[in-house]
This record gives sequence, structure tokens and C-alpha cells, in this order.
Amino acid sequence: MDQSEEMLELVGFKLEGEEFGVPIQSVREIIRMQNVTRVPHAPEFVEGVINLRGQVVPIVDLRKRLGMPPKESDRLTRIIIVEPDGELAGFIVDSVTEVLRLRGDQIEPPPEMAVRVEQRYITAVGKLDDRLLILLDLQQILSPEEREQVRSSRLNKLDRKREVQI
Repeated sequence: MDQSEEMLELVGFKLEGEEFGVPIQSVREIIRMQNVTRVPHAPEFVEGVINLRGQVVPIVDLRKRLGMPPKESDRLTRIIIVEPDGELAGFIVDSVTEVLRLRGDQIEPPPEMAVRVEQRYITAVGKLDDRLLILLDLQQILSPEEREQVRSSRLNKLDRKREVQI
């Protein structure tokens, strides 16, 4: 199979009117926006945590993380639950648009400029008929240090809840 025949499946979503995509195999599920419990000492772009069927999941406001202006959540706002490296995380997006299939020849390295998002967060750009799709690198959205910071603040919150229940 040559590069033009290889297919990449992506979950497409919008932020600030721009289209983004993440590999479908790293997406566990997509849920409606819900109440997020704040976590002290978390990075400012981490909204907090949610309880997803007994699992505590950190929630990142992708707009804040990518340096976009804030937006109130509405009926289209979604949380994309991902598991890029074995650990769950949720990303708040303006809306989820579709599942896309791109051929290898529709994917190019990210341009040096002309995109508002920091280069380190972008793996590639997908070319669709008359539009571009920015492919995000989920591993880069939260650095290892930030993941540890979220994990430790999440565990502290759980410990405090256990202390209260005893």
C-alpha cells in the first residue's frame, strides 16, 4: 500500500472557528459539557476534574491551552476524552464536527507560520477539498511535568475526600 492509500481516521472539532483533528484511536469517547470540579494548584488551562464512571479525569480547556480567547460553553460544547499514553484526559472543545478519513497524500508537515497555534502542538495539516485541518499532538498538549502536577493535585483532592468520608 503506498502513502496515498494509507488512511488516517480523525475526530474533527472546532475551536475559534478553526478546524482541528486528533487520531480516532486515541479518543475514548466524546461527552457533553458537565460540571468540572476545580483543582487547587493546577495549571491555569486545567479547568479541573470530572468523575467519569468512577474515574477522576483531568479536564483541559483547549482554548486556553492554545492561547485562544475564552468562550462560554453552550449546547455544542463537548469534552473529548482521550487516552494518548494510557492516562485519561479530557479536552473542552467548541464542537465536534465529524469523523474524517484522510489519505497519506492529503497530509503535510505543519507550515512554519500562518497558524495561530504553537508549532509544538501540531503534528501535521490535513488538506480537505477547500479547507485545512490542523492535526494536534495530544502528547504535547500536557507536558510530563504538567501531567504530574495535575496527577498530584488530583490525588490530593481524592485524599481529602476520603478523609471527609471516614
